[in-house]
Amino acid sequence: MLIQAVLLLLLHCLASTLGQYELCKSLVSTDEGSVWEHYACQPKPASMKDYMRIKVDPPGITCGNPPERFCTLENPYLCSDECDASNPDLAHPPQLMQDRERNGLITYWQTVTWRRHPEPLLANITLSWNKSLELTDDIQITFEYGRPTIMVLDKSMDHGRSWQPYQFYADDCLDAFNMPPKRVRDLSPANITRVICTEQYSRWVGSKNDKNVKFEVRARFAVFAGPRLQNMDSLYTRMESMKGLRDFFTFTNLRLRLLKPALGGTYVQRDNLLKYFYAISNIEVPARCKCNLHASQCLLIDGNLQCQCEHNTTGQDCQRCKKGFKAKSWKAGSYLPAPNGTPNTCTIAGSPSGSNCECYGHSNRCSYIDYLNIVTCVSCKHNTRGQNCQHCRLGYFRNASAELDDENVCIECNCNQMGSVHDRCNGTGFCQCKDGATGAKCDDCLPGFYWKQGCYWNGCCNHEDLFFSFLLR
Repeated sequence: MLIQAVLLLLLHCLASTLGQYELCKSLVSTDEGSVWEHYACQPKPASMKDYMRIKVDPPGITCGNPPERFCTLENPYLCSDECDASNPDLAHPPQLMQDRERNGLITYWQTVTWRRHPEPLLANITLSWNKSLELTDDIQITFEYGRPTIMVLDKSMDHGRSWQPYQFYADDCLDAFNMPPKRVRDLSPANITRVICTEQYSRWVGSKNDKNVKFEVRARFAVFAGPRLQNMDSLYTRMESMKGLRDFFTFTNLRLRLLKPALGGTYVQRDNLLKYFYAISNIEVPARCKCNLHASQCLLIDGNLQCQCEHNTTGQDCQRCKKGFKAKSWKAGSYLPAPNGTPNTCTIAGSPSGSNCECYGHSNRCSYIDYLNIVTCVSCKHNTRGQNCQHCRLGYFRNASAELDDENVCIECNCNQMGSVHDRCNGTGFCQCKDGATGAKCDDCLPGFYWKQGCYWNGCCNHEDLFFSFLLR
């Protein structure tokens, strides 16, 4: 019984591992010998605070230059603390938001005090990784001396070129953002990706009682996987079938917009503005590298996170096929069918999964023509044609500077309809011109001809002009 129990436990652990898609391949015995069996795979979750780059703005928002005193909301008239950027013991630089605190000593980044009230005390904290990531647990920001009264968490999916709100935080959502307050537990499977405003993390409860502000991820996962996340297969199935769900947890950058500091449960007291500021001791971002289900490892290489791509894929996110492995278009791996998913491996010309046909990435499928005994690409894209999509469609010519697998390999001829015989051109892009027309696109006239929806002889040129025009044709 003990041995059986141990075996069952091992099988459960193995199933759990496979269910998390942590294996890219395994060696399997077949009648033909041992072969590699490939699976959809993804890296393990990690603490991404160890890899994030922090930028704080506006310039001068960090305290200490010049040095200044501050007090706390709990002891508002004991203003004996000091921030001084020139003194390591009194400085509060941005990197203290991600350090590993030792010996119980809390270190934190801190802003200047609200000495310029009523001008808003605003601060932006931008976190970047130069890599696509996927959240796996709650984001948690730890504030010292009170959580902000109003703040916004933004995300970017294109390395900071554009931003969109992730969640709004306020002590009064209607007043701050004209949004009714909601909690994640109020959401349903149909609107789980909705951007909400929550009052849960903004109301004053005393700085020592609760310091954390969260962006709840586990609660969203639980809508599909159950309260203890025991049914992850259901979540992964939804990731495949529900539009926008996987993208909702994907980001390259995060940004905290701090719009109003903690007030201590009262209105702003203008006679003591040294107690109003922001201070963050820690930011936790549990996530995994987004590798499009083509890698199980993600390593720090030359300062950047890089997926260790499998399935003949390449790129920082395994987002394209390797050169020579484009018998079909690149595709992300799939979580389905559980528990191993589908790897959607990039294949080389001549491989069985490539239908023994190289289409240079311009077709997704091939067809066998029985009476010709050939395999040919079907529905060539990107203006290509031919058995292997290796030629350009009529009306297009080959881009000499592009490889055969480039989407821009074929360029439109753009022959002038009035001046050319037809819309086709030769291999260098020159069109066949009608009498009197000239130019690469047949949109100009030879000497002695004039343009009027085509080229016509003007009837008054001398014999010498005619001779030279004949030579130019």
